Amino acid sequence: MVDMRETTEVLLTVGQVAERLDVTVRTLHHYDEIRLVQPSERSAAGYRLYTADDLTRLQHVVVYRRLGFALEEVALLLDHPESVEQHLRRQRAAVAQRLDEMQDLVAAIDRALEREMNDEHATAEDLKELFGDGFEDAQAEAEQRWGDSDAWKESQRRTRNYTKADWEAVKAESDALHKGFTDAMDAGEPPTSVAAMDAAEAHRLNIHERYYDCSPQFHRNLADMYTSDPRFTATYDEIRPGMAVYVRDAIYANADRQEQ
Repeated sequence: MVDMRETTEVLLTVGQVAERLDVTVRTLHHYDEIRLVQPSERSAAGYRLYTADDLTRLQHVVVYRRLGFALEEVALLLDHPESVEQHLRRQRAAVAQRLDEMQDLVAAIDRALEREMNDEHATAEDLKELFGDGFEDAQAEAEQRWGDSDAWKESQRRTRNYTKADWEAVKAESDALHKGFTDAMDAGEPPTSVAAMDAAEAHRLNIHERYYDCSPQFHRNLADMYTSDPRFTATYDEIRPGMAVYVRDAIYANADRQEQ
């Protein structure tokens, strides 16, 4: 416990740190619970207080998380005996790489915008640029497996005239949906929590509005596939280890909630 009268070091409360670094108090508590960043001091009343060293470590966590590093990776990096300068150099290199990628994406969007203004539909190259080289193979396999289903036919009908801009919106929506799940995971929320179920409901509505009618029960059936098919499992678990099971359980919980 620290006596505030006996130190000149500025100590910050959880709320002050949350406001300064633009993170939630819940997130700070989660980092404390998993021993990623733990406040080193306590006030006379027992409240957690962050030192300058705590704040430096937390700043590294925030930067690494914004660069897409998983919490497990961040812990390994921070526990490695490196100087602050080495961490900053790594972060700068990662940001520079991200800027290069964003510049490429801006150029792709500009080309798509030009086509959209000319009312051109998305090409196969456009879709590969947005979703990766495996997009065509995934589409062919999906057609082979579900081509006779009403859901597949409805999906094809709705997306047939999508432009590049439409597919860019689909990609952005998909990334946001994934982030809804990972944010809940990072905050330590169980799949039965409101945050996780809300992420699952957003996922269901996106399918319902973009592709085909997706009831809570149909969504539950899709969730089973996310863990029973290794390829779907790998897609989610590459984003975050254990994510496929988390998404499935959140979809189940949301389906139960919707059916009550």
